[in-house]
Amino acid sequence: MNEQTALEIPLPDHADASPPPAKGPARRTPRPPEHGTGAQIVDAARPLIDALAGLPLDERVSTLNALRLLLHGASPFAAEPVDLVLWEKADTVEGNSYNPNSVAPRQMELLKHSITADGFTQPIVAWRPGDAETTDEPTAPDNETAAPIEVVDGFHRHLIGKHDPTVAQRVHGYLPITVINTDREALEDRQAATIRHNAARGVHTIEGLSEMVLGLVRERKPFAWFEKNLGMQPDEVTRLAQVSGLAAAFADEEFSEAWTADADPFAAPDADQNGPTTTEQP
Repeated sequence: MNEQTALEIPLPDHADASPPPAKGPARRTPRPPEHGTGAQIVDAARPLIDALAGLPLDERVSTLNALRLLLHGASPFAAEPVDLVLWEKADTVEGNSYNPNSVAPRQMELLKHSITADGFTQPIVAWRPGDAETTDEPTAPDNETAAPIEVVDGFHRHLIGKHDPTVAQRVHGYLPITVINTDREALEDRQAATIRHNAARGVHTIEGLSEMVLGLVRERKPFAWFEKNLGMQPDEVTRLAQVSGLAAAFADEEFSEAWTADADPFAAPDADQNGPTTTEQP
């Protein structure tokens, strides 16, 4: 094996090398170890991590995937699929033919907004034919005849990551994948896993959702905010706020008796509007 130390590793001189990656948003993460062997390992890894910036994009991603696999092998959580999230080219990932879940256009738009605004916070759960044959290194299709990675859960996330131009550009044509355990690869096991993932998400209770909506109403969020960020139409907002007591929320406000759901009582008053806008209460 090469005796070269980390500090001696030269940055590759590629004419088509990608620029160093921009730093992502700040995250509240645990501090690394400051003393002992753990701190020494982290310090020894820093020059290698810095060297990654000089690699072309595809080589950098494949190298990161290989490093993640090495870390996964030493992890006390190696039995959990989410411990290993790999970035795979989107065109190697395909949906399955048995997912009974469907998403209405409005919910699809909300999911797209969620991924656009919040980023990918959940990987796509997948199965890769051939994974059971080896656990030594991640296998990735490298030619057109290789079997594609098949989605077990996250079909709609995969569609948005693949086809929405803004998201696809941001993730450089890749998708975050976590692969199911190899003892769950039979078709019936994959089908059962898909159904369990769909069913286990649960639904919002009316009481809990209405309390949340009422809190946002008190913050004077307009109908447009609810529609964009929560996928709710004005009549839904009104009904949910009423469950927890719309009257109580606006006990100090004055509204016209002619108010309808087409008006937005949560929007800021129009500064250019002349005259009173409400019916004065006795």
